[in-house]
Amino acid sequence: MKEYKVENVRNVGIIGHGGTGKTSLVEAILYNCKETDRIGKVEDGTTVCDYDPEEKKRKISISTAVAPCEWNGNRINFVDTPGYFDFVGEVIEGLRAVDTALINVCAVSGVQVGTEKCWSFVNKFKLPRAFFINKLDRENSNYEKTLNALKEKFGLAVVPIHIPIGKEADFKGIINIVEKKAKIYDIKTKAMVDGEIPKELLPIVDEYRNKLMESVAENDENLLDKFLNEGELSDEDIIKGLKLGIASGDIAPVFCGSTITGVGVTTLLDSIVKYFQSPAEKGEYEGINPKTKQKEVRKPDINEPFSAFVFKTIADPFVGRLSLFRVVSGSISSDCSIYNSTQDKTEKVGTLYILKGKNQISVTKLQAGDIGAVAKLQFTATGDTLCDPLKPIIYNGFEFPEPCISMSVKPKSKGDEEKISLGLHKLLEEDPTFSISRDVENAETLISGLGEIHLEVIASKLKNKFGADVILDLPKVPYRETIRKTSDVQGKYKKQSGGHGQYGDVVIKFEPQYETEDLVFVDQIVGGVVPRQYIPAVEKGLREAIKKGVLAGYPVINLKATLHYGSYHPVDSSEMAFKTAASLAYKKGMKEADPVLLEPIMHMEIIVPDEYMGDIIGDINKRRGRVLGMEPKDGMQVVIAEVPMAEIFKYATDLRSMTQARGSFTMRFERYEEVPANISQKIIENAQKEEEEEE
Repeated sequence: MKEYKVENVRNVGIIGHGGTGKTSLVEAILYNCKETDRIGKVEDGTTVCDYDPEEKKRKISISTAVAPCEWNGNRINFVDTPGYFDFVGEVIEGLRAVDTALINVCAVSGVQVGTEKCWSFVNKFKLPRAFFINKLDRENSNYEKTLNALKEKFGLAVVPIHIPIGKEADFKGIINIVEKKAKIYDIKTKAMVDGEIPKELLPIVDEYRNKLMESVAENDENLLDKFLNEGELSDEDIIKGLKLGIASGDIAPVFCGSTITGVGVTTLLDSIVKYFQSPAEKGEYEGINPKTKQKEVRKPDINEPFSAFVFKTIADPFVGRLSLFRVVSGSISSDCSIYNSTQDKTEKVGTLYILKGKNQISVTKLQAGDIGAVAKLQFTATGDTLCDPLKPIIYNGFEFPEPCISMSVKPKSKGDEEKISLGLHKLLEEDPTFSISRDVENAETLISGLGEIHLEVIASKLKNKFGADVILDLPKVPYRETIRKTSDVQGKYKKQSGGHGQYGDVVIKFEPQYETEDLVFVDQIVGGVVPRQYIPAVEKGLREAIKKGVLAGYPVINLKATLHYGSYHPVDSSEMAFKTAASLAYKKGMKEADPVLLEPIMHMEIIVPDEYMGDIIGDINKRRGRVLGMEPKDGMQVVIAEVPMAEIFKYATDLRSMTQARGSFTMRFERYEEVPANISQKIIENAQKEEEEEE
């Protein structure tokens, strides 16, 4: 692949709500740039960017994919991201590799939740952004309505640059407002050719052009003076001001087209080259020098020291780990050594690649502004910085959303545990938005992610990539048991057989305590009625016994046991006998001290728009929860509540449907509380049934 100057590169991330045609847009672009000889379809699983078996099966994008193309002597790297909310981590990764985000909007559905989320992402990352109104060939598509919805939602920044000629099935061309030129799609040559602006659209073009001049003038004092004095700006002035406005994020230009018919695809490419900034215009990148801890900067220039940011990792069982990176400054050649400043390790680089979907095209060199990949780096993970060992720098890593739904992973066939563990840890390298934990008490492996589909995809990948078939199940609730009253009981163990017998006798007082969840053991033996050497055995017997409560076999907490009397036999007593006597006393004492079942209570903070407050509070009450308070935050409401863990395993999914995916939440364990009697009864019955089945 030929090298391009940094000025002739554009890196564009395609983001937007699911189903707005992001992957199809990339397909249409690749076809128009002669990178492919046919347009792949998401429905048929033939697209360049959706190459994973899971993506083909589900017909949605799951991973961020890179698709480079060449247009009029420029290299444009498109980064196609998923629109489904479970894979938002991929969007965050993709946006770190690009200089401008193109938000895809459907001309039928208009502004959707995903559009709003994308807007908040680009604001967070301070990224220049543009809109592409897609699917204008569809029935019920409406450019004006969609444009007005964008303006209403995102303010004055939204400025149309392209407007359509014709609508629905008659959509056949694009008018460029800056140049006041029309392009009509020629079906025979499959190209956009020069045409006439329809008379009825001339007033609209003039109106939009005036608004564009106003927006542009506001971003540059010289242009503002010229506009106020002359009432007009030249095409060159508008283009200059537009580039500045897009780069600063003050203008979000709106383009339009249809990826299915191909109308507007090449005009979009022309605009990307003309109006979007190249890496060279991006300005300095800030980082930290790991040695001095001082601020360091790099310019996106090939003469600067080499530095790059790893934005994504792909775990391939055959090729090994593939690290995708964006070269920030300088250049890198194959078969060299580089420094991973995040991990403080030196890495050996083998072959360098440019990725086009799943295809790896080997190259000998990558330079500032390029997006490339390298296989089999030993220590490098997503978010790491690679750089010149003599000029170290560390760029900021990622902030991913916290996992909010957990499932237990069970092997379908015995003996697959090793395979599952290995596969999960490989997938963790690829996807930092899920986590693995071990519930030792219930001997379960738990995976936590951003939604049910996220976890289902992980399970499918385990099967397809690593040959480990698993069942996903709801995790078990870690209930506990305790007592409410006091009991004082004797535990006596006496066994006589030929030769030495066994004798142990203890009197223990059991009572509740709240200083610690752990067992508090008190030795009050006076006069040696239980000899010193046997007292540790009594404590040990109790500590082993509290692992299983008397109600449903759950561990016992908040218990105090005072050993205050007993007796022994000079020959037959032993540590074993006293340990057994203690466990007998425990069973009897627990039953007499009013045992109860406890459940974990979670502290939750749920962030939702105002209009969903009533539904959220009603739902918390249904789940036996308590609302503790509410406070406004960033134009949203935060509901603070406490809810039993047993009621919120699928809360991520339920919250999404209640708030049209606008709500989010975090939770942490707060404390244990008594389970209501009616529910407690069911839990005890189920536990007894399970125990009988096991026997």
